Amino acid sequence: MRIALLAHLRHPVAPPFAGGMEAHAWVLAEGLMARGHEVVLFAAGDSDPRFTIDPVIPVHHERSFPGREHRADSGLVAHVDDGYAAACDRIAAGGFDVLHNNSLSRLPLERRRLAAVPTVTSLHVPPYDALRWFVQDSLVPGHRITVTSEAHGRAWWPDAPPEGVSVLHNGVDPAAWPYRERGDGSAVWSGRIAPVKGPHWAVAAAREAGLPLTLFGPIEDRAYWDAQIAPRLGGPVRYGGHLAGDALAREIGRASVFLFTPCWDEPFGLVAIEAMACGVPVAGIACGAAEEVVGEAGCLAPHGDGPALARAVVAALAIPRMVPHARVLRLFTRDLWLSRCEALYAQAKRAPRG
Repeated sequence: MRIALLAHLRHPVAPPFAGGMEAHAWVLAEGLMARGHEVVLFAAGDSDPRFTIDPVIPVHHERSFPGREHRADSGLVAHVDDGYAAACDRIAAGGFDVLHNNSLSRLPLERRRLAAVPTVTSLHVPPYDALRWFVQDSLVPGHRITVTSEAHGRAWWPDAPPEGVSVLHNGVDPAAWPYRERGDGSAVWSGRIAPVKGPHWAVAAAREAGLPLTLFGPIEDRAYWDAQIAPRLGGPVRYGGHLAGDALAREIGRASVFLFTPCWDEPFGLVAIEAMACGVPVAGIACGAAEEVVGEAGCLAPHGDGPALARAVVAALAIPRMVPHARVLRLFTRDLWLSRCEALYAQAKRAPRG
């Protein structure tokens, strides 16, 4: 198939990844190309040049409009909307078999655009006002919508998901997150360093449980880092930087427990299955899809209960490392995910369009 992938624009689709959406887009493009598809990635122009890039905007907008995400900045909104509108026009005229829309933009959801090219839209966030109506209005033949978990689906459609909506769990390549038979007794945390990801909870729990902890990931919220994280570093708690794939996999794989601390309705939790693939059990906060993703591979605590999270850390250490690894192999591999994507593309392509 000739496939257009439309990405989010805040960060480049390139390692080291700023977050799960960038990792998702990169692995999807690489995996589809490896399966013989012709892929064009519509993304920020400074994304990974190994792909055929059709730039939606010249550079990712966190560089050109730093710190303005989530602030209703009119200049940023116009910049992104102009880029997406032009990209959607190029996709419609580009002879694509299917569009996989991962953008979080309302523009690819307009009915006239959905009529132009078979579309699969993957939702990556809980429902919010700027997108909710457009998603609901886009439920037309030829459009397939995916959520990343059952919990995510319930957030969007509390009663039941409508026809055309399905769960598409994320997946990882086990070879990129190699299994290790034993850990070194330490804890590890990985993700965007921002309040919604909760690394302050990880620090407190590791200290209470008596485990050394290393934090990895980009510092997204500098004020939060300065106030809540940097003062807590020292002794057994350290910051290991923002690492790319192989280096990060090595660091996570050597740990004995992974701390997963979402403070919002996390739609999935890609970092958790990356650790699980390495054989690292999870101790975490039961927000969003955490229970659905982690399952028997970890122990969860209610949000806001620090002592319970510390107890979950200790309990997770007793879980055999083959348990999280086997859960990933059964449910969350890249090959399973890619096959489901291909099936959705075929469904969208076969469906009549208005």
